[in-house]
Amino acid sequence: MTSPSPEVRARMAVGTSVEDDLGWALGVVFRRYAKAAAAALADMPGGPRGYQVLATVVFEGPRRQLDLAQHLGVDRTVMTYLLDDLEKADLVERQPDRADRRARLIAPTEVGRSALCDLEKKLVAAEAEVLGSLEESERKVFRTLLQRAAVNADSVEHLHNACEVADELGVTADD
Repeated sequence: MTSPSPEVRARMAVGTSVEDDLGWALGVVFRRYAKAAAAALADMPGGPRGYQVLATVVFEGPRRQLDLAQHLGVDRTVMTYLLDDLEKADLVERQPDRADRRARLIAPTEVGRSALCDLEKKLVAAEAEVLGSLEESERKVFRTLLQRAAVNADSVEHLHNACEVADELGVTADD
């Protein structure tokens, strides 16, 4: 059996609880947010990935299917099925690319733009639920500090897609 690290020994000496552990806190908040966000996106074809596709083409403009897959870190085959589902729901449409007649641009429809507005409201409500114990000013500080830490962490180990973290951790809406 290995002995505890100096950090663990120091916590044990002062009677520090698990609630003081950064990893525990991040895990609990992430798990709660992932569940709340999954519930908010439950009706979205493809769930969080479908939302990412729709948000990308709404905010960044139409993109080629392959470029979109690479940008979001989604397998090409998975992207094809995801776009089929989004297109069936009239959220996006495939348009010919004038620069390359073999390629298709993925563009949002008006229904898709409207759906994104509704999804954004649901996600804001999910975030408010998760961070409900914090005052509004504390939420802003928390988000700013968390984003700064995330950008730094991402510069060390780049993450293409937030869904990768949930997939690695096995987080689902049913957890």
